[in-house]
Amino acid sequence: MAEPEQLLTDDTLFAGRLVCKQYKNGYRFSIDAVLAAHFCRPGQGASILDMGCGCGIISLILAYRYPDIMVTGLEVQQELVKLAERNIAENILQSRIKVVEGNFLNYQELLQPESFDLVVSNPPYRKQGRGKTSPDSQRARARHEIDGNLADMIRAAAYAVKNRGKVVTIYPAVRSVSLIVGMKQHKLEPKRLQPVYSYPGQVDASLILVEAVKNGGEDLQVLPPFYIYTEKNGPYTQAMKQMYE
Repeated sequence: MAEPEQLLTDDTLFAGRLVCKQYKNGYRFSIDAVLAAHFCRPGQGASILDMGCGCGIISLILAYRYPDIMVTGLEVQQELVKLAERNIAENILQSRIKVVEGNFLNYQELLQPESFDLVVSNPPYRKQGRGKTSPDSQRARARHEIDGNLADMIRAAAYAVKNRGKVVTIYPAVRSVSLIVGMKQHKLEPKRLQPVYSYPGQVDASLILVEAVKNGGEDLQVLPPFYIYTEKNGPYTQAMKQMYE
């Protein structure tokens, strides 16, 4: 059954050419998802897994930007699965994006081994019991490791991605060691890393974007910092605005 329209908002990207409905009071996608989508570099005709796809925003951006790719979204929350499917239909992308309902903890039941050229994930950042947990179930499950933790996500990504395929994720900079060590334990070798700062002059990076290659070599390219805002409490940088426009 479709959600009552008063519970949803219409958000747009690319000058209105891409529409994404979201719950007014539930989980809503953030800049992090937009950054992760734009950090991906799928090859021609690539098969992509969007793990923990939420309302489908990363899948939608990738399908819009790369007209020849195929995307599978994996999402555990049934209401978000239905919303993602609605967003796919709104943008007439049913032939190129599908959504599978399930938890990546059950990756062997839901996914074929080494079946994707690229896996992208914007996983929950916070461990259970750390920080304030939202009373809204959607938000809590998107932000805290309730349905699975970082190690679970990495394990599933390593299983699903092809040999020499790529895994892209965005994660808090303060947890960089956990991410990189976890990737290397599963033969996902970090190849590109970009620190993300809120604004120039910020002392510590807020986030890191990482692209790893399954069974890749050890060379790591550290990219220049990416700034979201021109200054503290200021407008978006031109680079950030271009991701929306």
